[in-house]
Amino acid sequence: MLLQCRRHVHKIITDASLAKVMPQMRHPSMLRLATTTSTTRPPQDDEPRRPAVTKYKALSIPTLKDLPQLYKELVKAKLAGLVALTAMAGVAIAPGTDVSTLLYTTAGTALCIGSANAINQWIEIPYDAQMLRTRNRVLGRRALSPFHAWAFGITTGIAGTGLLATMVNPLTAALGALNIFIYTGIYTPMKRASIANTWAGAVVGGIPPMMGWAAVTNSLDAGAWVLGAIVYAWQFPHFNSLAWNLRADYSKAGYRMMSVTDPKLNARVSLRYSALMIPLCLSMPYLGLTTWWFALDSTIVNGAMLLGAYRFWRQSNEKTARQLFFGSLLNLPLILALMILHKEHPQPIYNDQDLLEDDEEWVEE
Repeated sequence: MLLQCRRHVHKIITDASLAKVMPQMRHPSMLRLATTTSTTRPPQDDEPRRPAVTKYKALSIPTLKDLPQLYKELVKAKLAGLVALTAMAGVAIAPGTDVSTLLYTTAGTALCIGSANAINQWIEIPYDAQMLRTRNRVLGRRALSPFHAWAFGITTGIAGTGLLATMVNPLTAALGALNIFIYTGIYTPMKRASIANTWAGAVVGGIPPMMGWAAVTNSLDAGAWVLGAIVYAWQFPHFNSLAWNLRADYSKAGYRMMSVTDPKLNARVSLRYSALMIPLCLSMPYLGLTTWWFALDSTIVNGAMLLGAYRFWRQSNEKTARQLFFGSLLNLPLILALMILHKEHPQPIYNDQDLLEDDEEWVEE
């Protein structure tokens, strides 16, 4: 009985003390300590109201002046530019190219790339927010709404495939639509499921040069497949070296990358595909697509990247990974430029009947 009386007296004293100091408690951390009693009152009309605390940063409303820069970030303009370059190279190397085909193919491919990148960012909003490298992307900082990004991706995808279908040919448009599907529907979800996502992503990178070839020839013959295979192989040393220095971020976001789950395999794959670049490039003069000078020049360029991949394989660290990554950035543009420089220009073939008709026309004149 005595113990109960002491507890009751202590509660009365505590409640009285809280009621006395309650008006002085202004900081939210102090207010949480106070109990809800009859001393609380609703805010008066003339008192300033505190802004509501939300889970996410307030969504910004972009102006027309802001949209070009935001769209540039949404489509990952630098990456999209490199991919569009491979499509342009496919057009330039294919036999019988012309300027209009080059322009329409480049524009249509760029729209398809922008569509895939925008939808990819829309899907990966919660995961990008967990990575230091990506948390400040346009959707992560809420500069655009998710619906805006999704609508932009759908619109550019329709515009890109429509432009390719009407101004180039249906085969090129089908490849563009397939690339959007593989990137957003297969590669993106696979990143959190299996290390095989890297091989799926490499397919996405190998299709644009095939689109360039198909735009000119309306076919997928040997030249298209060799071009696609070269860019496909190049992506492994390029991406795996980048992923090595980002493995902590990938692990934090739950991405299943070789650099996270099996670093030794990550380095071996980089070395294998760097070595594969040499015979793939040698096949181009063998098929009559370039002169044999390309065999010499490309071997020197690919040999430099192979040396970087070998060093990365022997000792994987930030320095060797960075050297291989920047070496790969130089490798692909050089290889594509050398292809165009050493392009084999086939001479027109005349049969005897053609020569005879030409002679008769000359005699009549």
